[in-house]
Amino acid sequence: MFRTLALIAALAPAALAPAAALAEPVNIRPDVMSLTVPTETGPVEISRIQDTAHELDGEWARTSRECPNFCIQPMVPAPGVTPIGELELMGFLQDPDVVVIDGRVRPDFEGGAIPGAINVPYTEAADRLGALGCEPDFDGWICNGADVKSVALYCNGPWCGQSPTAARRMIEAGFPAEKIYYYRGGMQAWRGLGLTVTGD
Repeated sequence: MFRTLALIAALAPAALAPAAALAEPVNIRPDVMSLTVPTETGPVEISRIQDTAHELDGEWARTSRECPNFCIQPMVPAPGVTPIGELELMGFLQDPDVVVIDGRVRPDFEGGAIPGAINVPYTEAADRLGALGCEPDFDGWICNGADVKSVALYCNGPWCGQSPTAARRMIEAGFPAEKIYYYRGGMQAWRGLGLTVTGD
């Protein structure tokens, strides 16, 4: 009986301490709490949600979508394209030689996107290669100059075919596959890690 009371007394201060004081910070990496990326409206800080009880809800919590419209996409959507993860994408957001492209339709982009990404809907990707340094040609584009930027594409998640379609259309139009990076996790993985989203 006395041992039980002593144990309760010893644990009481910890039980009464605020949860925030006991929690470790939710970093991006052990040595990186946040990073700042340039956007069209000014710098934006990307960090993770600090509430360790936070959970996804609504559309982003769904695990199953009908196929063939929402089938799981391959890791490499076309030969020569390089798959990347969140840390690589964050590095590209800070690299002026890489354009991060949200390949989703405009309403999806306006509903929340990765800060610093520009919206080029997958239906327009092959028509807007001039903005990446390509020159127009009779049969498509010439994209072999030193000024041609690399791109990192993403869309809604591993089940979203919009950015893989954009990559394939860009390659067919003359854009070099080795200059395309694909973040397959997309918005579902980005939100699942509690990372900053425009509009949130």
